[in-house]
Amino acid sequence: MFHPVSAFIGLRYLRGRSGDRFSRFVSYMSTAGITIGVMSLVTVLSVMNGFEAQLKGRILGVLPQAIVSASDGKTPYTTPPEFVGQWSSAASPEPIVQSEAVIQSASTLSAGLLVGIKPGDRDPIELFLIAGRLSSLQPNQYQVFIGQGLARTLKVSVGDKVRLMVTSASQFTPLGRIPSQRIFTVAGIYNTGSDVDSQLMLTHIDDAARLLRLPKDTITGWRLFFDDPFIVSELSQRPLADGWKWQDWRDQRGELFQAVRMEKNMMGLMLGLIVGVAAFNIISALIMVVMEKQSEVAILKTQGMTSGQLIAVFMVQGASSGIVGALIGGGLGVLLASNLNTLLDGAGVALFSVGGQLPVLINPLQIGAVIFMAIVLSLLATLFPSYRASFVKPAEALRYE
Repeated sequence: MFHPVSAFIGLRYLRGRSGDRFSRFVSYMSTAGITIGVMSLVTVLSVMNGFEAQLKGRILGVLPQAIVSASDGKTPYTTPPEFVGQWSSAASPEPIVQSEAVIQSASTLSAGLLVGIKPGDRDPIELFLIAGRLSSLQPNQYQVFIGQGLARTLKVSVGDKVRLMVTSASQFTPLGRIPSQRIFTVAGIYNTGSDVDSQLMLTHIDDAARLLRLPKDTITGWRLFFDDPFIVSELSQRPLADGWKWQDWRDQRGELFQAVRMEKNMMGLMLGLIVGVAAFNIISALIMVVMEKQSEVAILKTQGMTSGQLIAVFMVQGASSGIVGALIGGGLGVLLASNLNTLLDGAGVALFSVGGQLPVLINPLQIGAVIFMAIVLSLLATLFPSYRASFVKPAEALRYE
């Protein structure tokens, strides 16, 4: 049974006597190790969270997150099925026409993803436009919006002409197989700061349908919107109605986000080893304390203290180092992550060639989990030394006193 006397003695051992400098130094180093490990882990995870959220907003906010279409490739352009409306949680499902396409300018050509949309004020691309307005995208005008990276590659700007070619809608002619093609006018340019700028091309849904030679009132699918794009892994497992199929962003960007998540997990593992090393410091420090205080342990036993109370004494001493270090490290980690860009600017460190800052996203639940795991690890580190202390025999310990 845990008794307050055990806590009192354990905390006294933690502070150490005024003349016992070495034991106090080892105890402080154990606490400092936990502090540095937790602080580093919180800071790095916050930066990795920021990068992941930035990729999620810039890439998955623009690309179609999920598309539900008819299995035969001829989705009717009327009203979406009831289950599609229920799954699209962030906004109402929108009709979409998409296909791989080749875009050509006067100087060069490039390939990418052509997406035909029905322009609206709530379309995600509206947030990233740097030239043109989405409302100017009218049917039968054959206008296209491209990314800044693609515009730089093609050496075009707003008002220039480009040729769009779709091989999936090619025709057989006496000259051979010729892809469906049409001259489009660049009506706008967007910039998400990602590789999407070099691949995604947006046009009006009617013009895209004509380019793809789709039958009248036919689209390639219904576009779904989510607050969290990663929910597609769960939704894709749900059964669909007969005659419908599912596709989502993982077909195009799944490997990228898997790599980011793996890198985040590996960084967490490597920095977590720092906390593990600090926990081993607690073990070594407690073993030294137990060996040094054998006579005091023997006296406590002769005064009636049980083995369980002695175990509690050294567990309090070791766990206190872990608790103090984890709490201080968590607080310093949050403080460092919040002011990381300010500190880098003050030190004259430029991580980006043209402006920009490190994205930082502090997740309170994640920080709480890191602190909790550090405390649990430090508590487990006290078990062996504390258990060893309970087996001290008073007669042998006090034989030469």
